[in-house]
Amino acid sequence: MVQRNIAIVKAYTTRVGEGPFLTEDHGNEGKLMRERGFEFGTTTGRARRCGWLDFVQLRYCQMINGWTDLAITKLDILSGFESIKVCLSYIDKNGKTMESYPAQIQALDGATAEWKVVPGWKEDISSARKFSDLPKAAQDYCLLIEELVGVRVTWIGVGAERDAIIHRPRTIFS
Repeated sequence: MVQRNIAIVKAYTTRVGEGPFLTEDHGNEGKLMRERGFEFGTTTGRARRCGWLDFVQLRYCQMINGWTDLAITKLDILSGFESIKVCLSYIDKNGKTMESYPAQIQALDGATAEWKVVPGWKEDISSARKFSDLPKAAQDYCLLIEELVGVRVTWIGVGAERDAIIHRPRTIFS
């Protein structure tokens, strides 16, 4: 019997190829995510599309997969951003709010993301090994992910080194 179902999710969203990507950042911040995160295809070298975390997609994935824990990777890539955007819902071309992922991809034609903007952090977090070592804004970002997906963030990747991970073990109260 499976007792844990762990999802591994980047602290931002990437995509390869064409298709709707409502949280894609076409500006300098998307470019920075791509460069800092080495978001290029291993075989082709093709640049991945980068953007902000999409909670509509994450909640949909949680619904169909039943995650018990989240492992957030590449949180360090967001260090230095003044603010960080997250997508809470989509607004379709008729102005209707979509809080869940549509059954037909065509429903995303002309849709836009509804954003929440949260504070970023300037500090280098790659040496953090405890949750309390993170700047408050980084802690708050992880807790926001936990709240909006409804799953505990148990592991947080803070750098490229093998030991650059924070483990938040469960307690009897969590």
